[in-house]
Amino acid sequence: MQFRKAVPLGAVLTSLVALSTVANIGAPLVDASSHREAPMISQDPVADATDLYAFVSPDAPDTVTFIANYYPMQDPAGFPNFYRFGDDVTYRINIDNNGDAIEDILYQWNFKTEIVNPNSFLYQSGPIDSLDSPNLNVRQTYTLSEGRGGVLTEIASGLMTPPVNIGPKSTPDYEKLADAAIFDVGDGMKVFAGQRDDPFWVDLGAIGDLLTIRQIPGNAGGGVDDLAGLNVESLVLQVPIDQLTRDGQVPAAADADNAVIGVWTTALRNSTKVLSPGASSSSGPLVQVSRLGMPLVNEVVAPLAAKDLFNASHPGDDAQFLGAVTDPEIAKLLNLLYGDALVKVPESDRQDLVTVFLTGVPGLNQPANVTPSEMLRLNVAIPPSATVNPLGVIGGDNAGFPNGRRLEDEVVDVELRVAAGFLLGEEFQNGVNGQLGDGVDTNDVPFLSAFPYVATPHQGFEHVHHSPTGATSTASADAAATPEPRSLSITLDELNDSGMSGNATLTEVPDGTKVEIMLDGATGGHPVHIHNGNCAVLGEVAAALTDIDADGKSETTVPLTIDQLTSGQYAINAHMSADDITTYIACGNITG
Repeated sequence: MQFRKAVPLGAVLTSLVALSTVANIGAPLVDASSHREAPMISQDPVADATDLYAFVSPDAPDTVTFIANYYPMQDPAGFPNFYRFGDDVTYRINIDNNGDAIEDILYQWNFKTEIVNPNSFLYQSGPIDSLDSPNLNVRQTYTLSEGRGGVLTEIASGLMTPPVNIGPKSTPDYEKLADAAIFDVGDGMKVFAGQRDDPFWVDLGAIGDLLTIRQIPGNAGGGVDDLAGLNVESLVLQVPIDQLTRDGQVPAAADADNAVIGVWTTALRNSTKVLSPGASSSSGPLVQVSRLGMPLVNEVVAPLAAKDLFNASHPGDDAQFLGAVTDPEIAKLLNLLYGDALVKVPESDRQDLVTVFLTGVPGLNQPANVTPSEMLRLNVAIPPSATVNPLGVIGGDNAGFPNGRRLEDEVVDVELRVAAGFLLGEEFQNGVNGQLGDGVDTNDVPFLSAFPYVATPHQGFEHVHHSPTGATSTASADAAATPEPRSLSITLDELNDSGMSGNATLTEVPDGTKVEIMLDGATGGHPVHIHNGNCAVLGEVAAALTDIDADGKSETTVPLTIDQLTSGQYAINAHMSADDITTYIACGNITG
């Protein structure tokens, strides 16, 4: 492993700015968050940025952590050619610390793969118990560099990525391998690069079906996390705050001139690739092929003609797209698809969206004399919250999105509500507009409390995809014979003179618990959920159940065991209808 070596960056930065200028074809402002967001990059997944995060580190608040994820939709069972970063891709995290939409600092990753035994088809020849295990046949290392003032300085080289999480025989202690791939590279910086769980959650299937919300308004579960059980490649970097600000000082307060930084990630390839039998080579200047700042907008808003152009563009050119932000297509779609269910969403002159996506919010994360441009903006002087509210700023938590982005932030729900007018006043906050969401409320696995924060990647041998309400479940490969299923009965008492009461039967099944409801007096279309808390004080939805039909019946399997349901406080609560969700008709506490 080698550290710190400076080489001229030359005209790379200025040439990229020149290359990035695109013609204004009247396209909406877009950003390249996420998964398969543009035609060209969808055919180049190793260079496709999926999500970007920037936050003041909760366990090291004198630092900022950046996470740039690439290579979407990785099925953990990737045998025989498991996933890795592209050796022919240059990956960057770019930082603007004075609001002029030009990167003042960049961090760069370049990878190199070695095949130890090219005569074997195997990724591994036995259990991998260390990064230098002789059983690891495919090894990837990388060089981390920093760009400042026209000079690219090599920070460290020969850094190892961990192997992928194959299974109990090949990677029996995967967390140990991942921990060994965390490197302190000097000046208070830490870095990790390797496969992790995809930390984004979203009901892609429903959003892709004409912005469908499976259970309106979308804040009570019922969604399907299409990214559950899938992995990505993560670049994670932790940097002291005083190395990121314009003057090299820690801001004295949140309103200090040096408190706000802008962040985006890019992937670049050489302009020419030559294929030959069994080989390829690349040459020529670097060309930007992927760009990501704020989440989600590219898939939902940008027309096909603009998506690839944006991926090659630079934030300094974003002013040309201002009209598409102030007159957003998504507002028109919400009005068209949901009509009277919403307070009519303003379709023009949306200056509220300009502040969120282009300039930062005044008094929160807007730099002085800012050049309008799309990127994540983080006020590094706002400390981490003791208790995270996943709705971030609109939930009263100024340490969250859109002030940077934490792993826990519920960006789908936040962006839907903001698009529906949340920032325009109480009439948009108190009604359905302020409750919109996709019905998926959290990641499928818990995040880590320490660097690199992103959860352990799903194992190839044992994993589950496409689970409702954002949860996954697994069954042990060497489980003992299944015992007689446990079951218990819950009485559902009438509420609010509804004339409806009954019972719920909970039965243990391999994937969790089957919940069967029989409600006398039901007329059909009654939403029903398992809530945290009890019938006297209901909390957040833990699991959505199938609506109770006109025969009073509902049957759902939830990814929670009976032990889990009886060890905490949970209740089954039924509602009058999706339109009258606040009227409760029957409820029963789950007790063992």
